[in-house]
Amino acid sequence: MHRPEISAVHAAMLAKGYVVFDNPKGYDINIVGIRATQRVPDVFDDLLTVSWVDRVTGEWVSHMWNATTDCGLLAAEQSTIEGGPAFLAPGQYRSSHMIRKHQGKYDAVCQKWGMNLPVFRLGNVEDYGKTVDWKPSFTWFGNGTGINIHRAREQGVTPRVANWSAGCQVFEHAADFEAFMGICRAAKNIWGNSFTYTLIDEADLEPGGLGGMTADEDDVDGGTGPETD
Repeated sequence: MHRPEISAVHAAMLAKGYVVFDNPKGYDINIVGIRATQRVPDVFDDLLTVSWVDRVTGEWVSHMWNATTDCGLLAAEQSTIEGGPAFLAPGQYRSSHMIRKHQGKYDAVCQKWGMNLPVFRLGNVEDYGKTVDWKPSFTWFGNGTGINIHRAREQGVTPRVANWSAGCQVFEHAADFEAFMGICRAAKNIWGNSFTYTLIDEADLEPGGLGGMTADEDDVDGGTGPETD
């Protein structure tokens, strides 16, 4: 995927009616995933971005890293969840995440307990290794839990998504994830342990882009359940 200017990311967010956080106090961060239009299974072909207004200069600071916003092929094949593996629906999810342990192992930016997120579930796993098409393979569900933002391997670059994502947003490179977490910890110290996550489609970056299917705001909050995806 071509790496866009952060101004284009912000413009796409505003065009969808989303909030772009820009408090001059600093580290009022925007965490944004960009899902590639050409969805290739098992490849880290998406982007994760973070941006904020610098307290001293008043200028935008931004970073952009390779990641996946799609479920890995091995996780899809092995999924026992009703409806199939999860793919987070595009949208802006206000105060949806916090820093806590991912699977009890290490700090990551994880979906808050007691909140469901809207996901699509792939019912026809056999087709996933060939193509990733939202219709007719995907069905909308509102029961996504455990949609965390974390790394794959503890060190270095991970070559394939495999089972590193069963719905999570996952960094390809461990060092990129550590840089991301450093920024999130700085934000937590100023604003508290609550983060908004926004997922857009690559097509949203084009003038007049239609993007993908987006969840309604009313479908974001509510529900409880274990971390399943």
